[in-house]
Amino acid sequence: MTGSETDDYIFISGKNWKLSLAELAAYLQARQKPLLIAELSKSFFVLSVGDHAKPPLIEDLGGTIKIGKIVQRIPAEHIEHAFLRGNKEAKTALQESLAMNDTSHKIFGSHMKSDVFGVSVYFGDHHLDSVGRRIQRFLGSYFKKRLADEGGKADFIGFSKDRRFPQLTHVEVLKKNLIDTSAEILFCHGKRKAYLGKTIAVHNPFDFQKRDIGRPAQRTIFSIPPRLARAMLNLSHCTTEKVLLDPFCGVGTILQEGLLLGARVIGVDLDPWCVKAAETNLRWLTKEYGLMTAEYKLLRGDSRNLAKMIDNESVECVVTEPDLGPALRHFPTEKHAERIVDGLKPLYFAFLGQAYQVLKNSGRLVMVTPCIRTRKGRFVSVNMNGEAAKLGFTVVKPFSGGMFSVDIRVSEDLFVTSLLTDIDQRHKIGREVHVFQK
Repeated sequence: MTGSETDDYIFISGKNWKLSLAELAAYLQARQKPLLIAELSKSFFVLSVGDHAKPPLIEDLGGTIKIGKIVQRIPAEHIEHAFLRGNKEAKTALQESLAMNDTSHKIFGSHMKSDVFGVSVYFGDHHLDSVGRRIQRFLGSYFKKRLADEGGKADFIGFSKDRRFPQLTHVEVLKKNLIDTSAEILFCHGKRKAYLGKTIAVHNPFDFQKRDIGRPAQRTIFSIPPRLARAMLNLSHCTTEKVLLDPFCGVGTILQEGLLLGARVIGVDLDPWCVKAAETNLRWLTKEYGLMTAEYKLLRGDSRNLAKMIDNESVECVVTEPDLGPALRHFPTEKHAERIVDGLKPLYFAFLGQAYQVLKNSGRLVMVTPCIRTRKGRFVSVNMNGEAAKLGFTVVKPFSGGMFSVDIRVSEDLFVTSLLTDIDQRHKIGREVHVFQK
């Protein structure tokens, strides 16, 4: 009925699953690490990545919420029989299979130091949403009994009725210290298999928050979120010792994340206040994180004249968020949105040519452009691909067939994806992330 422990891992994605998966793939590619996607959904992925999913990995990523080690696989139809159809024999068989595979010991080991553990349930699609709480209670009760049989005493964390899904947030896992003192059990139901695992690492939002609102120089409205900055850096294949350039550096968010990845960074901005603020923030970062050998340089200048400030073919990664236009109080008309976009094109296209000059061959440019939601719900954005191709850039498509196991079906649309859009329902202006390679 079930498979035993494997070397595969569960990755729980952030809200933007395509960006999360694209970042993961690029991160591993840049380090020449193996990658095979064995299960794909909008809430979780199952990846074969050898031993590269160890806890430090999540610290380098911006778009992954949790990483779990798979300890058992279960045919998906067995879960549906047991919970969707209420088959008692199927439930009993599931309990027997968990006992036979010694799943409790694989999850908890012999050093339980807490009186609580967690159970979080994730589905690849929505047809099992109605039984998520039943599955959570079943697993929680089973493992509670197993611990009691072994002389331990622990209860599983319950959830209030107003919580949409029976899932612990990464913040709750951190605050309850479940990874070190107990366990969070992950149950992820995919198309053909369900995966039972234990969380080995969670995203730490407090560290990103520290580098955002905790730094000395602030420019809140115009700053890119550190998590998105980190994801963009990974899309650019930024690694230790590479030269990173942000030609619209603002107060230095992208530069900060680059230094933490071990890159040598150069920031350029036309606004003298921004250059000074970025200097303040980078000094703070190097002291706060003990980056005594960090290398950075800040220049005041116009990104449309980069080649006058930066040597040709001297930079390996260009990662940036330029001016995205005015802040909008209301959703604009289509004509207003188009005027905003048309006003930005000369800056973007001029910068694009300069970025091509300073990049080394095979270097990557990752940049954000605005995606404006209009009153009628239409999106207005900048077509950068054509202009980039004229200059000689290759438009990077983050997903290829070789990444996926032959056992899973993947929509052909995914393979032609080049834009990674990041926009919430409430946002008037979102971000389109472009990846180009020289």
